Amino acid sequence: MPIYEFECSSCGHRFDRLQKMSDPDPAVCPACDVAEVKRRVSAPGFRLAGSGWYETDFKKDGDKKRNLAGDSGAPAAAPAPAPAPSSSSDS
Repeated sequence: MPIYEFECSSCGHRFDRLQKMSDPDPAVCPACDVAEVKRRVSAPGFRLAGSGWYETDFKKDGDKKRNLAGDSGAPAAAPAPAPAPSSSSDS
């Protein structure tokens, strides 16, 4: 079940509530008992990091990981060679 964040427009009280997606939002502020509660938009409590989203990170050593974010299948291009130094002399 997700945790939702709410704020009272009347008194400014903020509170969290663990509820099902199908449950109705609270109608009354628990701090001031006024029906001015709005759901806030907040960041999730987790972060995705790394080179991709894997099917699972708990596979056995012999199993191959698949990158579900999309592998191009091609290795990264090698950097271009540096230009050759000019051979002009000031004599």
